[in-house]
Amino acid sequence: MTAIKHALQRDIFTPNDERLLGIVNVCKAGKKKKNCFLCATVTTERPVQVKVVKVKKSDKGDFYKRQMAWELRDLTEVDAKDANKENPEFDLHFEKVYKWVASSTAEKNSFISCIWKLNQRYLRKKVEFVNVSSQLLEELPKTEESVPSGESQSVTGADEDTLDDYQELNAREEQDIESMMEVCEYAISNAEAFAEKLSSELQVLDGANIQSIMASEKQVNILMQLLDEALAEVDTIEGKLSSYEEMLQSVKEQMDHISQSNRLIQLSSTNNVHLLEEIEFLVNYMDLSKGHIRALQEGDLSSPKGIEACINASEALLHCMNVALRPGHDRLLAVKQQQLLFAELRDAFARRLTNHLNNVFVHQGHDQSSSLSQHSMELMLPKHSPLHRDLLRYAKLMEWLKNTQREKYEGLMGTYVDYMTRLYEREIKDFFEVAKIKMTGTSKEGKKFGLHGSSGKLTGSTSSLNKLAVQGSSSRRSQSSSLLDMGNMSASDLDVADRTKFDKIFEQVLSELEPLCLAEQDFISKFFKLQQQPVVGGVQSEEVDGGMRSRVPPAADHRHSMSSEKDTVRLMMNKIFHSIEVELNNLIALGDKIDSFNSLYMLVKMSHHVWTAENVDPASYLSTTLGNVLVTVKRNFDKCISTQIKQMEEVKISKKSKVGILPFVTGFEEFAELAETIFRNAERRGDLDKAYVKLIRAVYMNVEKVASESQKTPRDVVMMENFHHIFSTLSRLKISCLEAERREAKQKYTEHLQAYVINSLGQPLEKLNHFFEGVEARVAQGVREEEVSYQLAFNKQELRKVIKEYPGKEVKKGLDNLYKKVDKHLCEEENLLQVVWHSMQDEFICQYKHFEDLIGRCYPGSGITMDFTIQDILEYFSSIAQSH
Repeated sequence: MTAIKHALQRDIFTPNDERLLGIVNVCKAGKKKKNCFLCATVTTERPVQVKVVKVKKSDKGDFYKRQMAWELRDLTEVDAKDANKENPEFDLHFEKVYKWVASSTAEKNSFISCIWKLNQRYLRKKVEFVNVSSQLLEELPKTEESVPSGESQSVTGADEDTLDDYQELNAREEQDIESMMEVCEYAISNAEAFAEKLSSELQVLDGANIQSIMASEKQVNILMQLLDEALAEVDTIEGKLSSYEEMLQSVKEQMDHISQSNRLIQLSSTNNVHLLEEIEFLVNYMDLSKGHIRALQEGDLSSPKGIEACINASEALLHCMNVALRPGHDRLLAVKQQQLLFAELRDAFARRLTNHLNNVFVHQGHDQSSSLSQHSMELMLPKHSPLHRDLLRYAKLMEWLKNTQREKYEGLMGTYVDYMTRLYEREIKDFFEVAKIKMTGTSKEGKKFGLHGSSGKLTGSTSSLNKLAVQGSSSRRSQSSSLLDMGNMSASDLDVADRTKFDKIFEQVLSELEPLCLAEQDFISKFFKLQQQPVVGGVQSEEVDGGMRSRVPPAADHRHSMSSEKDTVRLMMNKIFHSIEVELNNLIALGDKIDSFNSLYMLVKMSHHVWTAENVDPASYLSTTLGNVLVTVKRNFDKCISTQIKQMEEVKISKKSKVGILPFVTGFEEFAELAETIFRNAERRGDLDKAYVKLIRAVYMNVEKVASESQKTPRDVVMMENFHHIFSTLSRLKISCLEAERREAKQKYTEHLQAYVINSLGQPLEKLNHFFEGVEARVAQGVREEEVSYQLAFNKQELRKVIKEYPGKEVKKGLDNLYKKVDKHLCEEENLLQVVWHSMQDEFICQYKHFEDLIGRCYPGSGITMDFTIQDILEYFSSIAQSH
């Protein structure tokens, strides 16, 4: 094995700068016995790399070759199979498991021990050695006893020092050995003689060493004496150090006592500082000045200075009551007494403030009532800005009352709502009665129904106003009955003036109500501190055992408070102005009774004010109330449209006179003109567009119905005239949503014009027309056009005979009779006679050209012509039109 190891070192590992430290002869388990060697090597250069190399004998010769190598750091486990019994098998776990069988158990143990030492020296990696005896890994000499001495020394190198000392000769060492061997020329030929010489020289050196040691014995004795002296000196120093240590221990005890005293002094000083801070805190934050106490007890709540002093005092009191006490403060007698004083001051001032504000509400309410007579006959609501201005001085006190005495605060809210409800109810009722009088006409008519204007004061009831409105409306309708054939679809000059007057009054009513409601809602929010942003970190107080305890409300309580305060404002506004919606609905009903077309004005005005209110505050009382009233107005508008449609369906025409333009057609024209004027730039244009579509569809349907029922006037004339009128109206007004209906009206007008012309013109040359119909029938049966003249019934003689029956005079006479007939059918309003007559002229000329064409094609070269020409036809139609 030694020779193999030297050979492998020389041939394989030395060229690669590697040293071979361990080797084992193995073969793979369970296969054919192909022997190879596993070698443990290290590199000679730093950093050291440790590898396990598989070496195999070449098949072509006696030399060895490197087959595979593994890094030792990749080794994870070494399995020796059995630690107690001799077993040559072992496993090495690299990226996979390699199973080997060694040539002997001793070689296996030696190789495993070498692997363990290399790992411990170079890698310090955690490699698991399984089924390996602990003696094999700890005591190397025991494992080497069973190996021959030569092999053991060559394989393992005895220990780690041997691994480090083993190295090749360098160049100088080789040179020295060569020079020594040159001196001893016989070293190569006689090795024993060379060895003996070296041994004798070694003995000489040993003797010299022994003599040198003996010569230095005196020096050793001197050194020992010096050591004894040094030891004695050390003992002396140790004694001194012990005494010093005893003294220092006494000093240490004294310093510990001083340190303990200093700690007690520092603790006492800290306690005194803390006590002073607590006293200063209580004095600074729980002390209310005498001036504030006097203001709370006796302050003048009527003067601005007194109110300002009470505000400052109440804020200071609230600050003292809401101070966040530290743990233990509430047990102090002084603190309890101070809290009791604060509670008494709070309750007393809250009672005094509540009584004063109640008196202010009552006094202001009476003052406002006494000033109502100044506005009674004017369409104007009294302004409450002076009242609001006076009360807003108490806003901060109301906020203080809200935070400290919730019950009294809510009681004041109820008192204010009660007084203001009665005040606004009287003002709004009188205001709407004035509006109704102005809508219905003069005061003489009002006196008949209990409306008297004495000293500018208004008395009467809403019911009497409604009766007056109905009577005034019926009287005006009777005056304009000659212009309203259907009662609702036309308008006179009086109606236009009345509607304009109603529009202005209704607009003024809404314009007066809007600032009134907005001002009152803004005042309520500011005065009662509602819908305000919550104060971050605000502190509220609650009474516990006669004292005050502070608490911080959570964020969820703030959000709930915000929502509830908005609801409170809405509820207060609903109570104060509960009569507005009722009065508005009564006014709307009165306007609708006066004239149903007033719903158009009301829809536009109400929509505009709702849109304005929603832009200011979508959730305000005004926006909600006007929105509800807008629903009623829209319902009245829809009812007005439905009434017009119903009246169209119920229209009856005279059987003895011609129809002409139907009344609901002219009514739609006037409605559209009025609506376009009212809804110009309106927000709710979509409502009008929907109404237009409904009305125009009803107009079309009922025009056709009346035309079908007409006995005096032909159906085509009724359709032609009315659809022409509708087309002219839509073209003039340019209503975009009715563009399709406009085109439809034009189409219907054109179709019925053509149908009436054909039906009325008939066949002015009847026999000639029958003759040529027979000619066209023969041609259609397959007879050639030039051969038709050879037919017995359609020869040239028959054609001349028929033409002679229609001289020019007879044709002109027939056309004159036709003109008179058309004139009786058409109405004068639409002025379509000339249009119809011109269309008949074109149709007659068209028939004439058709006959001329058939004569030219079927009777070529015959020289047969009509007794009159196209120029004659034009003269006939022109002279007849001029004569009439």
